[in-house]
Amino acid sequence: MRQHRLIATLVNLRGNPRGCVYTEPLWGSPFNLYAPYVSVYMLALGLTDQQIGLIVSITMGVQIGMMLLSGVVTDKLGRRRTTLISDILSWSIPALISALAQNFWYFLIAGLLNTFWRISWNAWSCLLVEDADPEQLVDIYTWIYIANQLVGFIAPLAGVVIGSYGLVPTMRGLYLLAAFMFTLKALTTYWLTSETKQGLVRLQQTQHQSIFSILGEYKGVLQALLHSPQTLYLAAIILVNHITWTINGSFWAIIVTQKLQVPEQYLAFFPFLKSGIMLIFFFALIPLINKLPFRLPLTLGFLGYVISQLLLISAPVQGYVFLIISVFLEACSYATVTPLMDKLTALTIDAKERARIQSIVFMVVILLTAPFGWIAGTLSEINKALPFLVNMILYLVGSGLAFYIGSMAQKKAITI
Repeated sequence: MRQHRLIATLVNLRGNPRGCVYTEPLWGSPFNLYAPYVSVYMLALGLTDQQIGLIVSITMGVQIGMMLLSGVVTDKLGRRRTTLISDILSWSIPALISALAQNFWYFLIAGLLNTFWRISWNAWSCLLVEDADPEQLVDIYTWIYIANQLVGFIAPLAGVVIGSYGLVPTMRGLYLLAAFMFTLKALTTYWLTSETKQGLVRLQQTQHQSIFSILGEYKGVLQALLHSPQTLYLAAIILVNHITWTINGSFWAIIVTQKLQVPEQYLAFFPFLKSGIMLIFFFALIPLINKLPFRLPLTLGFLGYVISQLLLISAPVQGYVFLIISVFLEACSYATVTPLMDKLTALTIDAKERARIQSIVFMVVILLTAPFGWIAGTLSEINKALPFLVNMILYLVGSGLAFYIGSMAQKKAITI
């Protein structure tokens, strides 16, 4: 019997891709347990919608500086060491603070520390892809998402515990568990990986350079970036994704519990459902999608997002059928768009300047995304549906950009 392509990729992973993929459940397990309840946990401790949005906007603003520094730090310290240090700063310590949170200021401090994840992400993504086989990139990224979706099946356990012990005590316990597992993941990834070939080159090149000297070189990198239309359109699609993820991550639980009046303990069912749908999608359709020019599936993925948001805002009180179909479409769209976007990013960005180009692109993305936390919070105070109307408009823009950048790639005979 022929082995499934994704299974074959997982079994045959070696080196840094194996070290990054195999340890991902250590991050995904605790994150998926507490993530559906973060915003309602904040509300339970006295925060308002506007304060939640303000935290999102402030931390997004700080992420601009973190993203700018991420390329410098990643080159100066190396991909592997940077990943270890920034993972602990951005995930382990904020989880401890959130476990002890009493008011707005605790969450703000935790959020500010969490901004180090921008440095961690840049270093980790370089560690993951720089020595990987380009033909395996979609499969590698797919396994990253599969790892996080598999652990989504344990999310309902949080709902059961919340039903028995209450929201706040359960969330404190989940955050303590997360702090331990995030630390274990950081240490294990460091142990299983080695510095990449390009990382060693950049370590040698920057050995005697100051941080300010390396930052001064960004001018030339920026000029090269501005003369790469495909990278600029890619950056625009990334911007759409970041704004919509920010809105969904902060306000989905609020609209579901307050507008649709779904009990808090049922929230965990929806990540469970989403995980199941995405796993089926990954194994059944991603191998087929991987053979297609990415323009069509990427465009359809964004249009699927539009319909899912429309169903969400038009659902009646406790309209579970609307909500389930919305989650189904969102899961299919996410499973289509995200691995393709990751592969597109990996192949479009110049490998020799990956860390610095990624830092510039995502710095601009964060700068433009930052106000949307506060904007969405203000809109949510007026009407819980308004932030998701913004999402619908942005997803329509994303579908147009995906179609256009796909046409550009096709004309240049670029296989993505």
